[in-house]
Amino acid sequence: MSDEAIAQKNLGNEAYKKRDFATAHKHYDAAIALSPKTCTFYTNKAAAYFEEGKYEDCIEQCKTAIDIGRANKADYTQIAKSMARIANAYVKLANLKDAIYWFEKSLAEHRDPDVVKRYNQVNKELKEQELKAYINPEISEEEKVKGNALFQKGDFPGALKHYNEAIKRNPENHVLYSNRAACYQKLMEFPKVIDDCDLCLKKDPKFIKAYLRKGAALLAMREFGRAKAQYEEALNIDPNSREAQEGLANVYRLDDEDPAKARERAMQDPAIQEILRDPGMRMILEQMSTDPGAVQEHLKNPEVLTKLMKLKEAGIIAMR
Repeated sequence: MSDEAIAQKNLGNEAYKKRDFATAHKHYDAAIALSPKTCTFYTNKAAAYFEEGKYEDCIEQCKTAIDIGRANKADYTQIAKSMARIANAYVKLANLKDAIYWFEKSLAEHRDPDVVKRYNQVNKELKEQELKAYINPEISEEEKVKGNALFQKGDFPGALKHYNEAIKRNPENHVLYSNRAACYQKLMEFPKVIDDCDLCLKKDPKFIKAYLRKGAALLAMREFGRAKAQYEEALNIDPNSREAQEGLANVYRLDDEDPAKARERAMQDPAIQEILRDPGMRMILEQMSTDPGAVQEHLKNPEVLTKLMKLKEAGIIAMR
């Protein structure tokens, strides 16, 4: 690399900083002519193309820089830099798949923290795009119908496949999570029943079937306190629900566990332990024990309410 080539590159950089890209290109071309085996001159020119919005030209220039760099044993960080710039150019062209490909190639050469961060951002965007592109309520309904038909025939694994596809096609439809929960219930996968019922209720807190199914799953797991709470929620929505009434009766009939033992078992739950370790929650519980009326103010905080309800369901505290 000659001193004259470096001087031309420096002039190009000065013009680049002033956003005088025509002059920058002129000096970068002069540097390349003087030292055609120096890959950084090509990447500098590619950077100017990028700033001009000439992303295809930027990509081609970076590929040339990579070839030159490989042929002349350039430092791997320079190769990685060119690859990352190609990736960013593809992002600008809204071609996230090719962007991900080049980010991964760059990171294979050199794990630059900034490139890792950018890669993660773009990867997240790509996944969100793919999910949105996959959504189709009409196909979702068709899959639900197929699932229902197999469920009626007792083919629960087959029904599950269709419900899974239906949810992918329309993840905002709360009924689908309840349907899948019914499948898991038949397959005796009770924790999955609870997870799907929670997803359903997050989208529609008044969907009574989800409370009933969650209650039945908890009853099967002998989580009597939590099951009772679900049936009570169902009765709040529909006081005449026969299924909720029967479920509540089953809780009282089957719950022969000593309250002290039930409390001891609940205390082994990692989620309960985490709540009780929280200094803020401990302060609230202490306050509740001395001033029961103070709880009303805390119930206005959704996060605190969720934690208190969890403790109530486990039989750790009593609340009206």
